[in-house]
Amino acid sequence: MATLAAQTTDLPGHLLGEALLDRIGNTPLVRLERIAAGLTGVQILGKAEWTNPGGSVKDRAAASIVLEAMRQEKLCPGTRLLDATSGNTGIAYAMLGAAMAFPVTLCMPSNVSPERKRILKAYGAEVVWTDPAESSDGAIRKAREMAKDPQYYYADQYSNEANWRAHYLTTANEILRQTDGRITHFIAGLGTSGTFMGVTRRLKEANPKIECISMQPDSPFHGLEGLKHMATAIVPKIYDPTLADRNVEVETEAAYAMAKRLGRTEGLLVGISAAGAVAAALRIAEEQAAQGKEAVIVTILPDAADKYLSERFWGE
Repeated sequence: MATLAAQTTDLPGHLLGEALLDRIGNTPLVRLERIAAGLTGVQILGKAEWTNPGGSVKDRAAASIVLEAMRQEKLCPGTRLLDATSGNTGIAYAMLGAAMAFPVTLCMPSNVSPERKRILKAYGAEVVWTDPAESSDGAIRKAREMAKDPQYYYADQYSNEANWRAHYLTTANEILRQTDGRITHFIAGLGTSGTFMGVTRRLKEANPKIECISMQPDSPFHGLEGLKHMATAIVPKIYDPTLADRNVEVETEAAYAMAKRLGRTEGLLVGISAAGAVAAALRIAEEQAAQGKEAVIVTILPDAADKYLSERFWGE
């Protein structure tokens, strides 16, 4: 079984944080029974990525990026890891930096949730706050400017091939194993696009008939934190739009409604992008059921709701 911890075997000496790396991945697949109730022959399954030690799917990409940088001796004593993030990757970097003894500097929009700010402070990361009106693109521009300073190793998660490879090697193979190869549809949101790119490449190798569907916000002005509206955003270099069999756009309001529905009917408190992914999965499930087709639909639930509970929509 491929694991991120296995990537440490060709690194010199004892690696700090190996125990933490062992806990990344092998997340459970949760059946959303009530969401799919009444849809004969259709299952909706969610990959519960909040069970990673840093609380999100981004632990996978961050660990892969860090290990590859260490292997290439780009992240070594005397350098600081620098990257732009909307939150979860930054938290993963900060966690790894604390465990593996390297300093972390992050560029992040100042309007991220208070919970994310507190977590980063607890891990001891340095944060450079950027204009919230520029979203994650503003953080990217700031990181690129700062990367000119040689004290930094600029991880650049939006361009780093180690990002999608983490999901090619681990996430996709876990899904194939957990569904006994029965998966018919895969859905994931687009932020850096690493999850969708890596999982889709591996699933298509295993079975070209699996339909892989990308999900993104329906507007440049949206509340799906961590996701990009590709038509108007800085497009990640690792993103290949030709890999998707189709794309589904989800409204912020639909994601908010699904977040509350999942909490109150499935007992699952998930993040906003996870709720958006489930909303997209439900639309595909309804299409398949209407056509009398059987389907095993898997989506990624990037994180839990604990970083978003200060959002007003929960009480509306």
